[in-house]
Amino acid sequence: MAQAGHGGVEIPAPDDFRWPGGKRVGVIFRVALEGWSDGKWPGAGPMGNPLKPGTTDLNAIYWAEYGPRRGIYRLLKILERRQVRATVLVNGVITERYPEAVRRVAEAGHEIVAHSYAMDVIPAYLTEEEEKENIRRTTESIRQVCGITPTGWISPRATPSVNTARLLAEAGYEWHGDYLNDDLPYQIKFGDRVIIAAPGSMEVNDMPMYVRYGNPPRALVEVFEDTLAALVKDDMGAGKIDVTAHAHVFGRPSGAWAFERIIEIAKSQPDVWIGTRGELATQLRATTGDAKKER
Repeated sequence: MAQAGHGGVEIPAPDDFRWPGGKRVGVIFRVALEGWSDGKWPGAGPMGNPLKPGTTDLNAIYWAEYGPRRGIYRLLKILERRQVRATVLVNGVITERYPEAVRRVAEAGHEIVAHSYAMDVIPAYLTEEEEKENIRRTTESIRQVCGITPTGWISPRATPSVNTARLLAEAGYEWHGDYLNDDLPYQIKFGDRVIIAAPGSMEVNDMPMYVRYGNPPRALVEVFEDTLAALVKDDMGAGKIDVTAHAHVFGRPSGAWAFERIIEIAKSQPDVWIGTRGELATQLRATTGDAKKER
């Protein structure tokens, strides 16, 4: 039936869905490489207290710039050392300001996901025409720098508009990650167009855990360990954990070690599949027998 919020028709994953290799628990490592438009900056910063309205916050701007200047390279080294392919969220503005950093991500073989043109360009605030242009501009900026066309999209704040899923399907995207409403992927149909909803989770994410709520980096490791243990015992079928490090947050030495420690733990478990959001969507198509739509 049509669902409020996107207007499409949902087709859930089968009850016996499993991750590749028949694994019951999936872990996806995400890295967010984010940037803001000129004259904009993160709403949440290291100092916590915002400046007076209209005052340029260079503290927040410089804090965010750590991601493409230094943090992404530290996280890429960790992923290379641990031989893990990650899902990397990239804003279009980052490809323009730091093309070499984005190319390094692509050359390392990681999945590049469109993350809007900039973090302040949130689909929920855009008209339908503005959103179409944002999708086009973001897609093209990534294609020009990396030579690849992104097949997945996650909006800033994981907050779509009521049109986002349909517009992404029309633009040829294969999956869309702005969902927190399920453990498993599912299809959304808009007439003859199909896009995969690839739900995420926020529990093992440095932004809310560390920046917003002030927990130490080791708390991220503890939450991951506890969640993994619960999923191993869970009798609800397949389950998944998303582990997210922002290049400007846990790309720093204070948090990067926690990201690496979580990778070590995940790789030590026999019934854990480690993959990307794109591979998640591919697995659903393989399971349901749904052919990849024309692009």
